[in-house]
Amino acid sequence: MRPEKESMVRELHEDLKNAKYMILADYRGLKAEQMTALRAQMRGGNAHFKVVKNSLLGNAAREVGYGDIENFLGGPTAMITGDGDITATAKMLKAYVEENKLPVVKGGVLDGKAITAAMVEELASLPAREVLLGIMVGTIAAPMSRMVDAMNQKICTLLYVLKAIEEKKTSGK
Repeated sequence: MRPEKESMVRELHEDLKNAKYMILADYRGLKAEQMTALRAQMRGGNAHFKVVKNSLLGNAAREVGYGDIENFLGGPTAMITGDGDITATAKMLKAYVEENKLPVVKGGVLDGKAITAAMVEELASLPAREVLLGIMVGTIAAPMSRMVDAMNQKICTLLYVLKAIEEKKTSGK
């Protein structure tokens, strides 16, 4: 392999190694200004949009252990990588695709495993990470708060009984 290609593979290898996820898309049909707008939007969401050569990405992916993505490496390929929340990136990409009808999502990688375009679509439909964490905390806290309410009711019942006994004794004198 020529030195310049080796350098590109090393760069892709570093990108993949440092990323928590990767989404692959077919950018065919996007105009230059649309691609620039998409890049800027992705940068705002802590993701990086990069047009890559399939053979070089395939080599870098094999080195990192992402051999399952070979099915996605047909036609023009853009790679979206990031180390943040994949659902936020998937939502941005979905919104862009709905507005512009392009790019076409091919699939990707999440936690070292290949994911299909349908899975990326599902990720885009999930609530934000913070919302999911809130739901989880609420689910964990619900039984405890119910127990506190039940204990509080028992204490209140005991207080009502004691108050009734006190009133009966004071009125009976």
